[in-house]
Amino acid sequence: MIQSDLDLFGPQPQRLASQTVLLPGFAVPEVEALLDALRPVLRAAPFRHMRTPGGLHMAVALTNCGSLGWVSDEKGYRYSPTDPVSGQPWPALPPILLDLAGRAATTAGFDGFVPDACLVNHYLPGTRLSLHQDRDEADFGQPIVSISLGLPAVFLFGGLQRSDRPRHIPLGHGDVLVWGGEDRLRFHGVLPIKPGVHPRLGERRINLTLRKAG
Repeated sequence: MIQSDLDLFGPQPQRLASQTVLLPGFAVPEVEALLDALRPVLRAAPFRHMRTPGGLHMAVALTNCGSLGWVSDEKGYRYSPTDPVSGQPWPALPPILLDLAGRAATTAGFDGFVPDACLVNHYLPGTRLSLHQDRDEADFGQPIVSISLGLPAVFLFGGLQRSDRPRHIPLGHGDVLVWGGEDRLRFHGVLPIKPGVHPRLGERRINLTLRKAG
């Protein structure tokens, strides 16, 4: 069987919108190093189900690393320099994440991206994330870099209005999605994770979302 030229160079970046790029398998070579870097983060700041301003527990468990961390409670959604559970600063953003996010952003056309916050989301089968915009950051001119690990997911990528019908984008282990510019405030979410067992991460999906929050 003869491979095409594209096959010889592996999966190619896919432009999904004007300033949105999917990088299939981009993080695969870094997976073991990423998991090693996450272990001390999770020991210092374990996953938790935060409360929404309305008092409900979020379905997706999360934690943070970086100089700022995203939090939610009865006071609203915001970034905080300290973990509300421990009262301590969030764990530092591992250098491998800084490097990977910067390279992914550059590949997608966003040079000079230096995140100061990484949301670490933990999905179990059946967990979903409803459509929302990321509006708590100070500078919407900076892109978002999202790294998928573990079970596959279907990412919902909508428009600038909640009523806009979203596209369904399959995301696999090691895929990186980058969006910014005119796409930065698109509504997005995740369909319920289908049951399954990933050979490396078991019955879970971990999503690392890197942002310039401050």
